[in-house]
Amino acid sequence: MAPDLNKASGSASKNEAPVKAPPSKKKEDKKDEDLSEEDLALKQQLELYVERVQDPEPGIQKLALESLRQEIRSSTSSMTSVPKPLKFLRAHYGALKAHYETMAESDLKKYLADILSVLALTMSAEGERESLKYRLLGSEGDIGSWGHEYVRNLAGEIAQEYTKRQTEEAPIHDLIELVQQIVAFHMKHNAEPEAVDLLMEVEDLDILSKHVDKTNFKRTCLYLTSAAKYLPGPDDLVVLKIAYEIYLKFGEYASALQIALFLDNSQYIKQVYISCDDSLQKKQFSYILARHGSAFVLDDDISADDVDREVLEEIINNTKLSEGYLTLARDIEVMEPKSPEDIYKAHLLDGRASAGASVDSARQNLAATFVNAFDKLMTPPTDSSSGGSGNWLFKNKEHGKTSAAASLGMILMWDVDSGLAQLDKYFHSNDNHVIAGALLGVGIVNCGIRNDCDPALALLDDFVDKEDPSVRIGAIMGLGIAYAGTQNEQICSKLSGILSDAKAPLDVIAFSAISLGLVCVSSCNEEVAQAIIFALMDRSESELQEPLIRFLPLGLGLLYLGKQERVDATAEVSKTFNEKIRKYCDMTLLSCAYAGTGNVLKVQNLLGHCAEHLEKSETHQGPAVLGIAMIAMAEELGLEMAIRSLEHLLQYGEQNIRRAVPLALGLLCISNPKVNVMDTLSRLSHDTDSEVAMAAVISLGLIGAGTNNARIAGMLRNLSSYYYKDAPLLFCVRIAQGLVHLGKGLLTLNPYHSDRFLLSPTALAGLITMLHACLDMKNIASGKYHYVLYFLVLAMQPRMLLTVDENLKPLSVPVRVGQAVDVVGQAGRPKTITGFQTHSTPVLLAAGDRAELATEKYIPLSPILEGFVILKENPDYREDL
Repeated sequence: MAPDLNKASGSASKNEAPVKAPPSKKKEDKKDEDLSEEDLALKQQLELYVERVQDPEPGIQKLALESLRQEIRSSTSSMTSVPKPLKFLRAHYGALKAHYETMAESDLKKYLADILSVLALTMSAEGERESLKYRLLGSEGDIGSWGHEYVRNLAGEIAQEYTKRQTEEAPIHDLIELVQQIVAFHMKHNAEPEAVDLLMEVEDLDILSKHVDKTNFKRTCLYLTSAAKYLPGPDDLVVLKIAYEIYLKFGEYASALQIALFLDNSQYIKQVYISCDDSLQKKQFSYILARHGSAFVLDDDISADDVDREVLEEIINNTKLSEGYLTLARDIEVMEPKSPEDIYKAHLLDGRASAGASVDSARQNLAATFVNAFDKLMTPPTDSSSGGSGNWLFKNKEHGKTSAAASLGMILMWDVDSGLAQLDKYFHSNDNHVIAGALLGVGIVNCGIRNDCDPALALLDDFVDKEDPSVRIGAIMGLGIAYAGTQNEQICSKLSGILSDAKAPLDVIAFSAISLGLVCVSSCNEEVAQAIIFALMDRSESELQEPLIRFLPLGLGLLYLGKQERVDATAEVSKTFNEKIRKYCDMTLLSCAYAGTGNVLKVQNLLGHCAEHLEKSETHQGPAVLGIAMIAMAEELGLEMAIRSLEHLLQYGEQNIRRAVPLALGLLCISNPKVNVMDTLSRLSHDTDSEVAMAAVISLGLIGAGTNNARIAGMLRNLSSYYYKDAPLLFCVRIAQGLVHLGKGLLTLNPYHSDRFLLSPTALAGLITMLHACLDMKNIASGKYHYVLYFLVLAMQPRMLLTVDENLKPLSVPVRVGQAVDVVGQAGRPKTITGFQTHSTPVLLAAGDRAELATEKYIPLSPILEGFVILKENPDYREDL
């Protein structure tokens, strides 16, 4: 029939334009000529089958369908080309579809539907979802026999169909049955990410645990935990709970514990302890909890044996931290104390700087105090170094003596017994500033260390109600630092009482609010929130102009750190505040509540606030800029994008925004000196606005904190010569130099740990407090409240890997340390680190480093080698002879 049509059109008037039909016929012949004999035979064979399928005789139909099915299944396809049968059948797709519609209901019709479903893979129009349509009409045979590409295509069509049916509220049970088959196929064939993606699309992740086995559960959970970072709430929590359940099911308890900590769910933590029978494993869990700074309380269900429980409590209370840290320092041979001059290295500079350096000003002595404290961490003071005879203290003026006395606590941080013994004599001083410093020192010594006797509370409690404001601030700050994250009720009620005291001066109230925020960080404590709200409402107009007022909204924000929408009620209340503080409070609450979540919408909201051009007196844009960094620091991608956004703010933002940008950059790359950020900060450190320059210098210290980075050290040396006449800036340069050499380069300020998966709330709270103080450099951080810099101790942690044996004694084993590689969703068993070197433990881990054991003699009890890791002997290990 068709050829006749062609002839008719060909014999049309010769004057008309040539008709295209005959050439196409020629083209087709030419195409056939191009085919090899084998392909030509296959093409003709397939055409014959198509004709036979349309035969009225059912027997012939069945045979033809069987043959077609066989041809399509057995055809091998490379990744780049369409299988030959599908190519040759393209022309007949329409005819087969039309024939299908005319067929009566029978098994043969279902057979044809199966074949049409596969043909639709390459032939159906965009958005028609014919492959899925015919699959649902077809026989319910094995879906995988048609190949991976077909299953993958079906999964994509199911996702679209599911969305459509959800909007129309149509039933979806037939789709879910198909999903079950596809998931089973994917899980069998190492395509776990595709199975998880499909289940997320159809919102039915619970199916997953049926299909997970011990060969693929680790890959599945790794994909789930990584995907959670990019999912909107509450989907992210659902995904993490599924991963937690799978880990528990397969006895991977340490990984389950990390998810429980991420979810901040004490029931889950308890469940991990109870599910595990191995007492050694429980000790490893306790090390993980101690590193996270979790105030988890063990009860009889977790460990019935009192001796065992005491050991676990000792580990959770972090009492071993000082000992482990000193083991690391001895091993790396950095026990020798340095003087501030060794860090400044002024002799490397040309003449003019040394002229300014010879003046023994109080401010320079104060800077030297901080440098001494930051660097000499853990080195017991001698008479010459930290003024055992007290002479060092009295080289400082007034509040300078507070920081000087507190620096002693810093030098002996985590070593409670020696620290308290050293600080004791300063309690009997006649100078209130010295007493205040000693009280703060007590808090610093006890930072992150919990003790049943509560020595810090016993010592500091009486001083909180003294007359002198500086002594009160010392005691209040000491309590905040020593009990951060513990939610100690006694301290809460004591400090809440100060907030409601009408006679208390503003600085005492401000530090009480911060300490309350630290003690109850991330707890959403209603009573404490109310106390701070009332304190804010009671402030007079003049007090709302004071620089320290910013600590009240910050204390409130810390209560909701990382708690997302649980801040909403408090945020509504903050709209009733005085307009001078209202916006500042809004920005602070928003940025704290979404800190570490990577929530893109909140970042856009904050960027919107930063884009406004306002008068000079507006201060709320500072916390908005810091908020961008706090939210975006959650994962690498967001972090890079935030750095680029901050670059734009530098170019177009008002002065108060430019002052906050360096601090935000410092937070994004804390203890991780990225070259592009280093260059930006170096440029800003010469800015004409001295506050921008000061913030940039401090941030250079933050990004290099504890790294001993030579490039930053060189920049800071040059800046010390550049600013040798500018006392406040030189002070900032000295502080930054102290930070770069933090704890001899053995510490980090990064609040993230466990392969950047977990965020320690107390560490982040300490950093945020210090950064908020730096938003007003002149009045707070480099003014008379310079001791706010000591809030950084909350974030200080040894960046070490210390392996211990079953008796918790240090054990040296070879480990490979290299750059971490992201292996999520990769096939096979890819290497998790690259460019590694082999060392013996204890070793230092830089930002982005990962370690793995280089011996099979021991089995680590933690999946991530960081901090304290217990090794048990491998029973299957055989020495090579």
